[in-house]
Parts: sequence; structure tokens; C-alpha cells
Amino acid sequence: MCGIVGIFDMQGSRPIDRELLHRMNESQFHRGPVEGDLHLEPGLGFGHRRLSIIALEAGLQPLFNEDETIALVFNGEIYNFRELRTELQGLGHVFRTPSDSETIVHAYEQWGEACVNHLRGMFAFAIWDRPQQTLFLARDRMGIKPMHYAALPDGTFAFGSELKSLLTLPNITRDIDPLAVEEYFAYGYVPEPRTIFTSARKLLPGHTLSLRVGQPLPASKQYWDVPFIPHAAMSEREIEAELVVRLREAVQSHLISDVPLGAFLSGGVDSSAVVAMMAGVTEGPVNTCSIAFNNQAFDESVYARQVAERYKTSHRSETVDKDDYGLIDTLAALYDEPYADSSAIPTYRVCQLARKNVTVALSGDGGDENFAGYRRHRMAMGEERVRSLLPLALRKPVFGLLGAAYPKADWAPRVLRAKTTFEALARDLTEGYFHGVSVSNDRIRAQLFSNGFKQRLQGYRAVEVMRGYAAKAPTDDPLSLVQYLDMKTYLPGDILTKVDRASMAHALEVRVPLLDHKFVEWVSGLPSGTKLRNGDGKHIFKKALQPYLSDDILYRKKQGFSIPLSEWLRGPLLDTMRRAVLNPALLDTGIFNRSYLKQMVDEHAAGTKDHGTTLWSVLMFDAFLRNNGAAGSAGHSAPAVAVAA
Repeated sequence: MCGIVGIFDMQGSRPIDRELLHRMNESQFHRGPVEGDLHLEPGLGFGHRRLSIIALEAGLQPLFNEDETIALVFNGEIYNFRELRTELQGLGHVFRTPSDSETIVHAYEQWGEACVNHLRGMFAFAIWDRPQQTLFLARDRMGIKPMHYAALPDGTFAFGSELKSLLTLPNITRDIDPLAVEEYFAYGYVPEPRTIFTSARKLLPGHTLSLRVGQPLPASKQYWDVPFIPHAAMSEREIEAELVVRLREAVQSHLISDVPLGAFLSGGVDSSAVVAMMAGVTEGPVNTCSIAFNNQAFDESVYARQVAERYKTSHRSETVDKDDYGLIDTLAALYDEPYADSSAIPTYRVCQLARKNVTVALSGDGGDENFAGYRRHRMAMGEERVRSLLPLALRKPVFGLLGAAYPKADWAPRVLRAKTTFEALARDLTEGYFHGVSVSNDRIRAQLFSNGFKQRLQGYRAVEVMRGYAAKAPTDDPLSLVQYLDMKTYLPGDILTKVDRASMAHALEVRVPLLDHKFVEWVSGLPSGTKLRNGDGKHIFKKALQPYLSDDILYRKKQGFSIPLSEWLRGPLLDTMRRAVLNPALLDTGIFNRSYLKQMVDEHAAGTKDHGTTLWSVLMFDAFLRNNGAAGSAGHSAPAVAVAA
């Protein structure tokens, strides 16, 4: 696991500034504190920071082929590298190291850009092909590992694992993209391929980018997508049996390591399933860890202990104060752009705990996306059943009127909070799903933004991100479609980003076997009715796991990795939130409607309305601005942020 950076002269072979490349590389020291190195030649510079996992003494990068015409910098793990190595040796390739990294070099020599189709793992890498004068970038299929890049005004191209590496460059602008702001306040993160800055982009999951000297920057190319190709008919018992076999194989493939390895164990279905499979294929006890909260409403540690005892794991648990909100600026510095998922706080803490004993940890991320485990999946399908009864021409005025008239009753029992449901029913499936997942919906954003900022948006709405994916979706099944939308937006933009930055902050590698692409491909072909049945998400997954986990683990109400956000913002964080949200420097950006911000603060503090998620988003946006030198903290002057037109 590593951090990679590079500078490439798209126009020719101008020398690369070594000190500048060094600064880029060292900005990501936390991703690879073991060692680092640079490689420079005319027109190209590569940098690499290493966290040693496999081939501890032989994995220093950049890494070359036999005649040093191909160079690689790589972040990730290739789980099938031993099989590939044998295949490539049979084709005449000579290996100098036992590392998985060298497998990529020879795979590129053999298959060119199609090498990515042979790789099983999580990866982001860059290859310099000197004979072809080509720079080739690739990102893994699910977006587990990050890749940021920028085409700079002087004709150079730069890339890095984290956005902060690009921000060390003196000629990169920090103008904020207004479309990214709109997307951030809708989703709680900035979805790929955009970043918060107009000058930088993210390489999309399952995509490659190939640049050649003397040619303009091309568009990226997609090499993989979730197929959703239905399987031949199988009984449910056959599905359950094959699911366990495939799950066990995916987990086992992720266990290669030359350093201590363990697992996160939250007590939920997904992490418990991973631990159960690990226990069946490893010698000795599995190392597991979990965090507990001193607030029972948010604590699942009793279930984690139950699984740990059943499988006799070497389990560590630490209790975190429910008022563990001192990480706001730490998180803003980690994520480099605004990021509003408050579960980043406990994720940071569990990574911190895991690193005390292991260097690699397996997680259960991806189970909800694979098997329709989110509450919003159930809600979307319920709404879709109602939509099927009435044409849009009738639904839109009827439910649109009900949605406008019905009060926003945050204080009421969930069954009486119908406003969001009415609003969703007035839309088609994609827009209704977007409305349901938005941290601040269209109605709120229309009031949150200033008139001047809305003019800069020129009518752009964040739903276009989902509409773009829906238009290219490989399925027309409603449940599969919303799962696909999650896999393209929420999974890489929120979940995997959260885990990557939190784990790398502690030099911890996190692996996600439920997102092994072979497992994802197979699960995507299962009938929707096996995933969501009678309001029960993960139906077939839970049935398959009954011999391995108790009903307490499988069938209790889903809790999630959450924190008492609204409570914090009415209590111990109220003054902090008020200072941040009403910060003159934040208001001077011209993005926000001052009167609505004040109204939200007052209503939330009084308890008459719950604006917790929107206010947290604003608070984290302010923290992002302060940590990027674009705006000052409350009470301190700073230049207003430039918002690109």
C-alpha cells in the first residue's frame, strides 16, 4: 500500500523539477512511511511512498522491466499475482523481485493497456512506456484506490494518490468549481470525476487514461463495468451454497500478506461474514478489532464480542466517547476537499485502533451495495410500486402538491414524515432515488445558495450525475438500477474514500473482499428478488450465512456506523457550529444565503427542525476552506474563495 505521484511533460522532454516532485511525494508521507524514492528522466518524474505489505525487502518503486524501458509506480495489491507470474514466466518474462508490483510491469509488456483485464485486486498505477513515449494510468474496477490528476497551464500533466499532492504545485489554481459545490451539498461528497477545484479531476473507477507526448489530453476509457447479466436458473439452495463458496474464495484471496493481518468487526452482517470466512481458512486466531460507544443507542460492541467469542478471535475493543468531535480539522486536512459523512469520525478511530496490532485489515464494505441492504433500497422499491400504478403525468401534479403542502415534521414518528416520500413519488425512479439520498435536497439547496451563486450554476443540478449513470446502466431492473447508482456514486465517492483516507492516515491497509470484482460480477447476476424480499434486504446473503452467524447478527435492525450528529449540533458543538456557519469569511465567498443559514441555525438550536445533516455539511465546508487557505476561521480575516464562473 502506497502513495504515488508524477509529473509528465506533454509537449516534449523538458526537465522535471526534482524539489517539486519531492514535495509532492512527501505530502503523502503518511501513505507510505517505510520508504520512498524518486525517478527522473527528461520529460518525466515519478515519486513513490511505500508501506511494505508483500516482499518487504524487494518492493521499492519506481520499478522497471529488464531493459528499463518500462517504469511503474503503483498503489494497491494484486491478489492473483502468483498465478499471473507463473503465466508470464511461461511466456518468457524474467522476474527480478517476488513483489506483486513487478507483475504489472510484465503484464503491460505482454498485453499493453489490456493488462488491466488480467489484474485482480485494488490498484491505481502509472506506467511510463519510453519507446512509445506514453504515460498510462489505470484505476481498479470498483474505485477502491484513488487517482487524482491535473493538466497544468505550462503543458505538464501531474497525478497523485491524494489531491493534496497536486496542491503542492505552484501553478495549479484553487478556483472552486460551482458544479462541485452543488454536488457536494447534494451528496455530502464530490462525486467522480469532479474534484472541488476546476483544475483537478479524479480518474473514474474501471477506467484508464493514456497520454502521448505531443498529443492533447484524451478522454479516459472504461475497461470494466458491473455486468448485471442474469445467471441460468438456480434454486435458492443452490444460490446459497455457491454464494458461500464464492465468498470464502474472495476472502481467502485477500489474505496474502507478509505483515500482521486482521479484520474490522463491527457486529453487523458484512464484517461478521468476513470474519467467519477468515476463521475457516486461516491457522490460528483471527485478529479482530471494534470500537464501542459510551452511548447504547450507537453501540454494537456486544454483537462484535458475540462473533469474536464464536470464532475465538484475538479481539480488541476500545470505547470512544460519543462526544468524540475533536477531529473536524483533522478530517478536513485528510480529505482535501469537503466531505460530510460524519461516520468518518468512528472510521478514523477504528483504523487507529487496528493499526496497534496489524498492518492489514479486512472490512465488510460493499455488502449493502451488492445485496440491497440499505433502507433507501426498500424505500425506493416501495415508491416504485406506487409509481407503477399511476402515470407520471398524474403523479407529478398530485404528489408534487402533497409534497409542497405537507409539513417537514422532523420531530414526528418516521411513519408521519411523508413529505420526502410525496416529493419522491412526483419524480421518476432516478430522480426520486437522488431525492431520497440527498443530504440536502433540491428544496433546501434552493434556499441555501445565494442568488448570485445560483446564476453561476446556470441551472445545473446534481441529479445529472445519477442521470448520466442511469442512461448507461447495463440493467433496466429497478432494484439493480439503484444498486448500480450506488456503486457509481456513493460507494467510491463516500465509502471507499472514507476508508482509504482514514486508514492511510494511520499507515494501515484496508482490503474489501466483498468488492472483489469476480464476486461482484456473480452477485450482480442474481435475481433482485433474492436480494430484497418482503422488505428484507440481503435476503439471500443472510440465508446463506445462517450456519455461520446467529439470528441476532443476521436479523436485528440495521444500525450503521453512526454518531449523534443532530444532538452534537444542539449541544456541545452548538457554539462551534454557529461560529462556522455564520463565519464572515464563509459568507463572503458569495455561495450562501446568509438569512437562510441563520434561520437553520436558530431552528436547529431551538429543536423546532432538524437541520443536522445540512449544518454539518456547511461546517465541514468551512473546515475545508480554512485548511486550504481559502477562508479564515470564525473571527479571523482571510481572502474570499474564488468561485469559477
